[in-house]
Amino acid sequence: MDKKLQQTDGSVSIDHKIAALGGWRAEMLGHIRELIKAAIPEVVEECKWVKPTNPSGVPVWSSQGILCTGESYKAKLKLTFANGASLADPHQLFNAGLEGKQRRAIDITQGQPLDEAAFKALISAAADFNHNKALKQSKR
Repeated sequence: MDKKLQQTDGSVSIDHKIAALGGWRAEMLGHIRELIKAAIPEVVEECKWVKPTNPSGVPVWSSQGILCTGESYKAKLKLTFANGASLADPHQLFNAGLEGKQRRAIDITQGQPLDEAAFKALISAAADFNHNKALKQSKR
């Protein structure tokens, strides 16, 4: 795959990342991607933080700022919400980084179910948070 294409087309980069993962992590990351796109159709996709130890980078979904990232580890996927500490989580999806002052994460292990409706609501809340933050900054 052409590196220049990967850097300019986020969907291609995420396609590459999913293909490189394989197994349950690829299936789950692909499913999460579909849920994010269903909640925020205009979401911007890209892979950031490319380095030799992670040549395909980290999938990032943004809408007026980062909504969440999708990091893959040997035994889990970690969905980190950039402003998770500022979001209501009535379904208690956040299960990692709970002590942080800004970020919150959802760690997903193999076979663990994900409440799809609650996840899409959380993604929508993250987009609303970013939108409101951008509005406040533009009024300055």
